Amino acid sequence: MPHEVKSALGMLQEELKKYEADVRWVEPNNIHLTFKFLGNVAEKEVSGIINVMREICKKHEPFNLRIVGVGIFPNTQSPRVIWAGVEYNTTLEGLKTHIENEMMKIGFQQEERRFTPHLTLGRFRSPTMRGDLSEIIKSHKDDIFGIAWVRSISLIRSELSPSGPRYSKIAEVFLSS
Repeated sequence: MPHEVKSALGMLQEELKKYEADVRWVEPNNIHLTFKFLGNVAEKEVSGIINVMREICKKHEPFNLRIVGVGIFPNTQSPRVIWAGVEYNTTLEGLKTHIENEMMKIGFQQEERRFTPHLTLGRFRSPTMRGDLSEIIKSHKDDIFGIAWVRSISLIRSELSPSGPRYSKIAEVFLSS
């Protein structure tokens, strides 16, 4: 995500923190869009994944995404994730579908849930929502946080720790231009 988007989302997080809900906030620099969660991957599978990524990227051009709105998954009665939305985009949907199909060909399970592009801002540790957090989130449902120019996809390693996940980029492959 571009610095401007991360900065706007960081300011929103600071506003939401005032409500003291039991949320583990994602560091603004770690905010990202996940196309496909692969789970535990053996080291010997990595080169095959990168090769598939290269083939996918040859067939897709860079595109823009508009980051807009805020919400809670699955709902305010059972809050688990606070997210910023990614406006529907046929180019994004096509890239996601291509990634899903190609990853299935090399042995990864198809995602059963419908793709709902979003940027995770925080995860609830408990369902406690303090004050009017759900109301303030609703008040931001149409906010525009910026535009992201998507020019590459990356394979990211996520390592969980008590202080939150640590991400490291294994590979970045650029879309065709």
